[in-house]
Amino acid sequence: MKLGIVGLPNVGKSTLFNAITHAGAEAANYPFCTIEPNVGVVAVPDERLDRLAKLYSSKKVTPAVVEFVDIAGLVKGASRGEGLGNKFLSNIREVDAIVHVVRCFEDENITHVENSVDPVRDIETINLELILADIEAVQKRLDRIRNAARGGADKSAAAEYAFLEKLLKHLEEERPASSLALTDDEKPLLDNLFLLTAKPVIYCANIRESDMGKPEDSLPFVCAVKQYASAHNAETVVVCAETEEELAQMDEQDRALFLEEFGLKESGLDKLIKASYSLLGLISYLTAGEKETRAWTIVNGTKAPQAAGKIHTDFEKGFIRAEVVDYETLLACGGLAGAREKGKVRSEGKDYVMKDGDVVLFRFNV
Repeated sequence: MKLGIVGLPNVGKSTLFNAITHAGAEAANYPFCTIEPNVGVVAVPDERLDRLAKLYSSKKVTPAVVEFVDIAGLVKGASRGEGLGNKFLSNIREVDAIVHVVRCFEDENITHVENSVDPVRDIETINLELILADIEAVQKRLDRIRNAARGGADKSAAAEYAFLEKLLKHLEEERPASSLALTDDEKPLLDNLFLLTAKPVIYCANIRESDMGKPEDSLPFVCAVKQYASAHNAETVVVCAETEEELAQMDEQDRALFLEEFGLKESGLDKLIKASYSLLGLISYLTAGEKETRAWTIVNGTKAPQAAGKIHTDFEKGFIRAEVVDYETLLACGGLAGAREKGKVRSEGKDYVMKDGDVVLFRFNV
C-alpha cells in the first residue's frame, strides 16, 4: 500500500513525514524494497503478530507495511508550474490513496501562505490544482484518440471519446473524478487514466499539542474538515504532527505512558494507517511458525489461491487447499496442533474467500 502525503507549505506535512520516517521499519527487513529519500516505510500496527510470535517462539516477525511518499511542490498554481510545478505529478499518480494534511491550529510563529488559517479553503486550493492537472491529462487523451473516434467506425474509440467528454465537463465544473457517476463500462476507462482526483482521500487534521485529548467536536477547525470530508465521501483522521514526531523517537514504554497522559489508546500515525487500510478495503491474513510470523496484505474478497500467490506464484499455480483457523481460536487452542485435535482447523478449497485474521497453512504441488 502506497500513500501520497500532500498539503500546502507550513501545514505540518514535513513534520508528519519526519514522524513516519523515524517510526519507519528498516528497508533491509523487506526484500527487493528500494527506499527513496522521500519514501518512508512503516509497519501496520497488529498486536496479533506479537502474540503469535510468542506462541511459536518465532525467530522473525514481519508485519505488513505501508509506504508513505512525501509529495512536494503543491502550492497554488502548481498545475501551471508554480512552486516545483508538475514535478509532483509522477509521484502522486503512482500512489493508491492521498493523505491530505490540513492545518487546524493557530500559531503566530508559523506563517501561513494565505496569512490566515482556513482548512476548507486550503483543501479546495489543493483540490483545484489536482483537478486542473486531471483536466490537462484528459484533454491530452482526447487529442490522442480524436481521429480514431471520428465517424464511429472504431466503436471502442468512439465510446471512450464520449466518456472523456463527459468526464472533462465534470472536471471543468471543479468536481473531482471520484464524484462522477459511472457505468460498468466506464469504470475501466477511468481507471486507465490514473487521475489524481479519482484516488481515495484521507484528510489529516493537524492540531496543536494543547488540543490533544479534547473532544473533536469542540475543535472548530477539525469540525470544518470533518464536515467537508463527509460531504465528499472521504475519511478524516486527527493528529498532532509535532507530537507524532516526538512519539516516533520514544521507546514503547514511554510512548504508552505519554498516550495514557492524554487519554489516548493509540498514536495518530497508527490511526492513520488503520484508516488507510479500511479506506482501500485491505485485510491481513497471517502465517506463523518457528522461523517467521508474518502478516500478508490482500484486498478484502480475495480467494485462497490468489492469497497464496502473495507468498509465491508457485503457491497459486499448484494450489491444493488451505488449512485455516482464525487467530483467536488458534491462541485458545495453544497452536495448530491443539486446534487440529479439537477439530478447529478447516480445509478450504479454491473458492474460499479469505477473512481478516485467518492463520493459514497452504498446501500446494508444482
